[in-house]
Amino acid sequence: MKQVLVIVKPFLAERVLEAIADLQVDTLAVHEVKGYGRQKSYLDASTEQDRSLAFLPKIEIHCWVKDSQIDHFIDSVSGVARTGRMGDGKLFILPVGEVSE
Repeated sequence: MKQVLVIVKPFLAERVLEAIADLQVDTLAVHEVKGYGRQKSYLDASTEQDRSLAFLPKIEIHCWVKDSQIDHFIDSVSGVARTGRMGDGKLFILPVGEVSE
């Protein structure tokens, strides 16, 4: 089993969640977060403060996916999340050592 952390812009969250609903995902959690990536230098240049603490709103989705489904999951989520613009988001795939129910 793998834990997949998906971070996307808020306007993409519904499309990503719809794609995930069509897959075999047992559990997921959704959080509203703030952060920045490569666009940090752009945010710094656009503020008048010496030290910018500007963060952009993001949606963080945690999913636990069976190993046999991980490639299909990544393809499906990437397909709906990518717009070709900076800040599309990230997918982090982490191994899960043990699951206790």
